[in-house]
Amino acid sequence: MGKKRLTVTDKSTGSVASMFNSIAPSYDFLNHLLSFGIDKLWRRRLVKRLLRAKPNRVIDVATGTADLALAMAKKSPSVRVVGIDISESMLSIGMVKAKNRRLNERVELKKASALNIPYHDNHFDAAMVAFGVRNFEDLAQGLTEICRVLKPGGELGVIEFSMPSHWPFNAIYQFYFLKLLPWVGGKVSGNRQAYTYLPESVLAFPQGMSFAKIMESAGFTDVEVRSQTFGIATLYIAKKKIL
Repeated sequence: MGKKRLTVTDKSTGSVASMFNSIAPSYDFLNHLLSFGIDKLWRRRLVKRLLRAKPNRVIDVATGTADLALAMAKKSPSVRVVGIDISESMLSIGMVKAKNRRLNERVELKKASALNIPYHDNHFDAAMVAFGVRNFEDLAQGLTEICRVLKPGGELGVIEFSMPSHWPFNAIYQFYFLKLLPWVGGKVSGNRQAYTYLPESVLAFPQGMSFAKIMESAGFTDVEVRSQTFGIATLYIAKKKIL
């Protein structure tokens, strides 16, 4: 029998890690191909926004192959970034990239879950997540844990996929996202299920102000919601409450 298909209603840490381990070798290529390279722009915008507050210690949760962590370290030579992820294969690729770009002294990658971040309270100046929050086994718990390790007043930046709402672009994009993307992703990675899970997880994710309210319940305030590129992604910025 084949492996059990990962669904948006059963996102156990082990299942998500297994899925990302299987697609790790083609992950970067497909990310850039299937987003037409626009994902790089979204990451740069997130980094630029967080650097306004001049953070020194930053955590990148669900870092994957460390694109966001490396973008942050490259943009600011004074920043030290810790990237955590549950996929060992993705982290291994990220480590090679960090070494090749001579950023491995300021970018540390380690295996850890967003639901149990191995750092004490109020440790980081800023936190960030790119295309990872929708994969948290428990969204509220993950956000609460990120809030815990942030210093009071520290900022969290999240970039996540969303679904466009304006016709006719939304119809064109839904065809691409729900039909074409799983086919191309499956052909290249050899795992169509992973690229079927991707659009399903985006459709199931609480977008816009719905996600902003969950962030507020987790201990954040002053949530900014910024639509990106016709609504196919959304940038969220929030601050940890100062008690």
